[in-house]
Amino acid sequence: MLKHILLSMMAVLVVGCASVPMHDIQTSGQAKVFKVPTNGNAGLYVYRDTALGAALKKDVWVDGECLGETAPKIFFYKEILGNQRHVITTESEFGNQDLWIETKAGENYFVKQVIRPGVFVAGAYLKAVEAEQGMKEVTKLDMAQTGKCRKALVK
Repeated sequence: MLKHILLSMMAVLVVGCASVPMHDIQTSGQAKVFKVPTNGNAGLYVYRDTALGAALKKDVWVDGECLGETAPKIFFYKEILGNQRHVITTESEFGNQDLWIETKAGENYFVKQVIRPGVFVAGAYLKAVEAEQGMKEVTKLDMAQTGKCRKALVK
């Protein structure tokens, strides 16, 4: 019986497909040029590059403000203040998970959201990725619109 329950839970993680509001191809392509941010800002790319948990959406916030809902094979781009400490937060199975990054003006930063199997639903965590790897992975993804979270950040 337990084996059947576990198999059913795993099937939910890999089937179905969540969708989120997307940018047009031109806007997505411009973000993939990875321009140097100006005016003392840093560029932040947050992305989810796997289909694991395809039916799941997970909210992401930057410094407490909604960045958006992730879905498989999408990325977000946002300019944030350079020379600052920022917190990127994602919802997970049993609460939120934070990743702190220190930014420098004029540089781009890449944060990958990883979905992992959980006890009741899939969890998520964030990890900072080197720029070279991040650019390579983001070029294969489509850009989602920012500012569309399902719920407010609860700390």
